[in-house]
Amino acid sequence: MTDDDDHMPDCAPTIRTIAMPADTNPAGDIFGGWLMSQMDLAAGSIASLTAHGRSATIAVEGMKFHRPVKVGDEVSLFAELTRLGRSSMQIHVEAWRRQRESERSQMVTEATFTFVALDENGKSRPVKDNDDD
Repeated sequence: MTDDDDHMPDCAPTIRTIAMPADTNPAGDIFGGWLMSQMDLAAGSIASLTAHGRSATIAVEGMKFHRPVKVGDEVSLFAELTRLGRSSMQIHVEAWRRQRESERSQMVTEATFTFVALDENGKSRPVKDNDDD
């Protein structure tokens, strides 16, 4: 990935947060697990909205860390439903960083999360049709 490849999505982010000192690894960069958890939260938000209820992460594929995130960076997470099955949903998430004093953003991480819709007993169930509102 080159700097020329960075074109942040035109839509509003699913989540936007600030990377804090408590989120760092021993090298002083933001811990990859923190970033992955933020991505899971963004994907989970889309999954719950799509399933009209409870859902759970069952897989994460293609996790790629392109660049580090630094303390103080604004992190924007963009989540998009890419596949809808009977009870499962695949959601692609991109994480972008922006230094506080800069207007330029860079994609730092991406992955595809698979969720399954759950019933009240924690068993898989069909994803509800979005026209049920």
